[in-house]
This record gives sequence, C-alpha cells and structure tokens, in this order.
Amino acid sequence: MSNELLIGIHAVEAALNHDVGNLVELYIETGTQNARVKELGERARELGVKPHARDRAALDRMTGGARHQGVVARYHAPAALPESSLAELADKSGREALFLVLDGVTDPHNFGACLRSAEAAGVTAVVVPKDRAVGVTPTVRRASAGAADRVPIVAATNLARTLKTLKDAGVWLVGLVGETEPSIHAIDLTGPIALVLGSEGEGLRRLTREACDFLARIPMRGQVESLNVSVATGIVLFEALRQRQAG
Repeated sequence: MSNELLIGIHAVEAALNHDVGNLVELYIETGTQNARVKELGERARELGVKPHARDRAALDRMTGGARHQGVVARYHAPAALPESSLAELADKSGREALFLVLDGVTDPHNFGACLRSAEAAGVTAVVVPKDRAVGVTPTVRRASAGAADRVPIVAATNLARTLKTLKDAGVWLVGLVGETEPSIHAIDLTGPIALVLGSEGEGLRRLTREACDFLARIPMRGQVESLNVSVATGIVLFEALRQRQAG
C-alpha cells in the first residue's frame, strides 16, 4: 500500500464515505468558513478520525500549491487487484460481466474521467497495464469524483496475457478503433464483454488490437479524426448499458 495525499473536498469525502479505514490523517484549514469542509470534519470525528487544524500556508506547502479547498488527508491507497482475480470476477458477474480495458492511458484527468463513467455504468472492473500508463494518483482520484475508490481496478503486468485470461473466462473483447466499418451500435454488447480502448495519441497497440474478437467505431459526422478517450469511454459504456436495459 502506498501513502498518498487526498486533496480537496470530493477526494476526502469519497474516502470518508467508502474507505475510511485507509484514511490515516485529516487536515482542515484553521478557521474555515466552508460549510462542506466543516461537515467533513464533523463526519470524520463520528467515524473516529480526528481532524488536525492547519493554516492555509501549511496546506499550500503540503500540497505543492494545489487547489485543496481547505481540506487534505493522508491516505493508504490499496493496491490494485491481481490479474488472477479476473476469472472470479467474470464468473460472479455471469452474463452481466462488463469490463473496461484501457490500453496505455497516460493523462490522469482522462483516466479519472474514465473511472467516473465506469462506476456510473456499473462495470465489473477496469483493467489497466501496470507500466506505460498512469496509476491511481491524487489527480486521478479528484477527477474520478470518488469512483477510484468504488471501481475494482486490475493492474496487468502483461496486457496480452490478461486479455487471454478474459477470453478463457468467456468474455468477448470489443476493441474501439476509428478505421473500421462496424459501428459500436451494430455490435451485440449484451453478454459478458470487455470494451477495449487505446491511449490518447496512439490508440490500440497492435497486439491488443489483434487480441480483440470484434473491432468497432463510434460513428461521427464532424471533421475530427477521434474523440478524447474519456469521452469515447462514456459513449461505449452507456451504449452497452442501453442495450442491456433494452434487452
């Protein structure tokens, strides 16, 4: 487990609501008039976490000048789940299994937004490479609005091997690319599937693309060549949710 800072109201509130056992220390700006920060301090006391008063300058130094809103916490971040947990997760979810695989997303704001969409869509787990991708950093936690603490995240040492593990567990892999004919709306997303999206600049790597059972695109009418990965993630996840609810 790594020790990291949670900065700002949303990140601290999510830890208090969903993972207070890993919250080590809480710091609140001395004399704050922010009602939400005061409420966080009161809730922390109720949960057995004593808030420590610090002046704004001290919080600024602690966070390197980040926008902390008068509240910062030290947090023991749980380790990502191992690849070996995927088969069990798929088995428990059955036909409702819905995985999100992000192949090399490096921007923390994009990753946080992807996690937020994943949590909203009820994904089984998010799979990311252990290397050449952003981890669950404080920026990711802020951008995810707490979803980073509620969505199971699996760190894959070898993504190609991990995709095979999903296939062996009966999960179909649907890769998102721009230069293919089938639309994502024409693909059956109602069974156990993993939606596979690539990095911001390069898209899906060759081995990842070749591992997919289907390739599909998001239909667009404008002149842009591709969408931001977090926007694309939201579109395809909720297309899967739409199909499942319609069925």
